[in-house]
Amino acid sequence: MNIKKVAIIGTQGVPANYGGFESLVENIIGDNCPADVRYTVFCSSSDMYSRQPSYKGAALKYVPLHANGIHSIPYDMLSMCRVMRGFDVILVLGVSGCLFLPVLRMFTSAKIIVNIDGLEHKRDKWGNAARWILRNSEAMAVRYADIIVADNKGIQDYVRQTYDRPSELIAYGGDHVHRHLPAEKTEAILERYRLKKRRYAITVCRIEPENNSHIILEAYSRINAPLVFIGNWNHSEWSRSLRSKYSVYSNLHLLDAIYDLDILYALRSSAGVYLHGHSAGGTNPSLVEAMHFGMPIIAYDVVYNRETTENKAYYFRSADDLVSLVGRTDLKGGDMKEIAQRRYTWRHISRQYSDLY
Repeated sequence: MNIKKVAIIGTQGVPANYGGFESLVENIIGDNCPADVRYTVFCSSSDMYSRQPSYKGAALKYVPLHANGIHSIPYDMLSMCRVMRGFDVILVLGVSGCLFLPVLRMFTSAKIIVNIDGLEHKRDKWGNAARWILRNSEAMAVRYADIIVADNKGIQDYVRQTYDRPSELIAYGGDHVHRHLPAEKTEAILERYRLKKRRYAITVCRIEPENNSHIILEAYSRINAPLVFIGNWNHSEWSRSLRSKYSVYSNLHLLDAIYDLDILYALRSSAGVYLHGHSAGGTNPSLVEAMHFGMPIIAYDVVYNRETTENKAYYFRSADDLVSLVGRTDLKGGDMKEIAQRRYTWRHISRQYSDLY
């Protein structure tokens, strides 16, 4: 058997407890990993609570820098310095450190695959200097990688139109959200939060302007319907001001991030509708996960969300749009589950990556 040695860089690390790329790595290693692939995952020793030597059959190597925000640039570059030898494939998740890619290209014969994520340089949270770095890092990624991965057709079209280069379309899985939770435990969790099954909406996201949290909160402040909004409310002055403004409404349950998977599962699987406000990026993991629950989905109206849901969800652009949609009684979610089971399972995603190797 010809074993492919694959290094993964660009994430905080595993076990996953941060974002979409971490969930990707968590689910393509382990049971979903083909027998002819051996993964080494580079992790942040500054961000990970434990420093295990291996996890789910993958070797773990540690880099002594933070992995997120502006720190991701030197973190990814230092990781690249450590994968120049000993690997057949280098899978780079995100473009943060890709200004260094021409140097890496000079010192390795490994196949370089870059998942360029969701056009990071267009996100509102970055200043001009960071945007310049990220925009040029993206250009270096497209120029020097052997294969570009786009997680959404909208991103794939952008790469073709901007750089005249093809890319491979690989999204994210979401079937890991399923759990076997006794009905009585689910009921107890709902009772704790004073919620009734299928009688509330839910959204889970980082509280940032591009995720349109303010539009969702404004809409629900005007209607008498419960909303569970889970996010990092202490992340910034903007997120704290939103929480302060809207916490006075009794129908709004503004919850901090939940890491207990049983509680998170009970709240998501029992909701009547999922709200998705992300406007930047490609295929968003939280949207794909929600689709597996088969509930109606109301998503912000951008090409990425329409591509992910095959134009079969419901879409909003303003608080008025959202108020009108929430008032409807004919919302259905069966199409979402069918699409999720057809396109967004981790066994399928893992096989797509291993085919590239």
